[in-house]
Amino acid sequence: MKTDIEIAQETVMQPIKEVAAKLGMTEDDIELYGKYKAKISEEYLRKLPKDKDGKLILVTAINPTPAGEGKTTVSVGLGDALSRLGKKTVIALREPSLGPCFGVKGGAAGGGYSQVVPMEDINLHFTGDFHAITSANNLLAAILDNHIQQGNELGIDTRQVVWKRCEDMNDRVLRNIVVGLGNKMDGVVREDHFVITVASEIMAILCLATDMQDLKKRLSNIIVAYNFKGEPVTAKELNAVGAMAALLKDAIKPNIVQTLEHTPVIIHGGPFANIAHGCNSVRATKAALALGDYVVTEAGFGADLGAEKFLDIKSRIANLHPAAVVLVATIRALKYNGGVPKDELNNENLDALKKGIVNLEKHIENIQKFKVPVVVTLNSFVSDTEKEIEFVSEFCKSKDCEFALANVWAKGGEGGVELAKKVLYTIENKESNYTPIYSTELSIKEKIKTIATEIYGAGDVSYTAAANKQIANLEKLGFANTPICMAKTQYSLSDDASKLGRPEGFTLGVREVYVSAGAGFVVVLTGSIATMPGLPKAPAAYRIDVDEEGKITGLF
Repeated sequence: MKTDIEIAQETVMQPIKEVAAKLGMTEDDIELYGKYKAKISEEYLRKLPKDKDGKLILVTAINPTPAGEGKTTVSVGLGDALSRLGKKTVIALREPSLGPCFGVKGGAAGGGYSQVVPMEDINLHFTGDFHAITSANNLLAAILDNHIQQGNELGIDTRQVVWKRCEDMNDRVLRNIVVGLGNKMDGVVREDHFVITVASEIMAILCLATDMQDLKKRLSNIIVAYNFKGEPVTAKELNAVGAMAALLKDAIKPNIVQTLEHTPVIIHGGPFANIAHGCNSVRATKAALALGDYVVTEAGFGADLGAEKFLDIKSRIANLHPAAVVLVATIRALKYNGGVPKDELNNENLDALKKGIVNLEKHIENIQKFKVPVVVTLNSFVSDTEKEIEFVSEFCKSKDCEFALANVWAKGGEGGVELAKKVLYTIENKESNYTPIYSTELSIKEKIKTIATEIYGAGDVSYTAAANKQIANLEKLGFANTPICMAKTQYSLSDDASKLGRPEGFTLGVREVYVSAGAGFVVVLTGSIATMPGLPKAPAAYRIDVDEEGKITGLF
């Protein structure tokens, strides 16, 4: 059986200018990064119509398990299938982080015969967007510490520095560090921290900014620290905004690539969904909606994280109106949720399936609370049996949502035609009345409780003393009326990764709350979630290599 990277490397790609031409773009409208990837020029983005909107299809999934779900694979296959049906389709995805590539998950450009190419470029350095975000983040950190060293005119309390350095790698030893050691000229000694680049507020800002002017405004609002009076100190006060924006001038432009079947794909931005808002950029999505009649996009991890944030944060801020949501599951993952060990998932087990399907049930109910129609798809595995598939199909019908098998990993767009037809039927026959789950006018705690009880199934929310103090301070500073970005484990609907299925009545534990003022939301850390992941005992990096011809192997 061929690996994903072997399939990708055997593909004959079209020159990216030919792919862009399918959407009406000329070579002058794109900025080439070699033959097969490009950025959409700023001039062309400004020319795009503001009133032409395609149908937006959001792809999400049940809670991820070691059995795998294949959300990106289904997103790509659905886009290819819609193209096969003669629909002018654009796929809009996030850029992969290097952390998972070298950590646990491997690559993130789809899989099998449902991939985005050039796969190696996309998963590694691509067009340098993440490097630019990392540099802008760390420039602000350097300017901040230099300001303190050079006399601290703004009266920054070094015990209340909240801006963290970042790098796009899983490196647990950088979570909590001490900087400024050495002599007097080496800076002021203080505790510091790193986050992974995809958790940086600058990543969120880039993904929510509409243009350079909006980007600079959001960068200006970043709170980096508090002074001795307890007042916020911003990036604007540190005179850092212009230089940061200069580093991001190319990164703000969306990237265009292609699937194995040459469907256009716009890939841009990549915040994690368990510790950030988990969606590709507003600019990429808006461009795709102006260029295509149908746009397939995805949100990270399960629907309790990525989809909730897509619908409560991104759609609200960007005035997006999803026409339908595709919810991805697998028989294997549902049986895992029903208590079956990973090494027994290939065996038919209807009892475990009945126990585990409650996870899918909760996600269906959650999406329906946003008043958007749902299509459930099973990402097909050869071990799936007819009885198991029939059980899931009948269950979905009882929940008033369409159901389809997706065999896109093995067959590409051809294997997604059934799903594409069900999505088109849903869009044409079921009205979407998208509505966020909460009003931003609620207090911070009211919004947290709404998400915890309505989406996660919690009975109550508990707060550490520090979190209570932080919430009171944020509301005093005027940050009460913003959306909430929950940082929570992706492996469970609860804040405890070991609780599979559909846990109910638990108490969600909130340990820290802070504002991303530039992004425009309040971040809530629950459970033991870490904003700088670590590598596993045998990281994916062990399998990756490159030969004398420059051919990469082992990248998923």
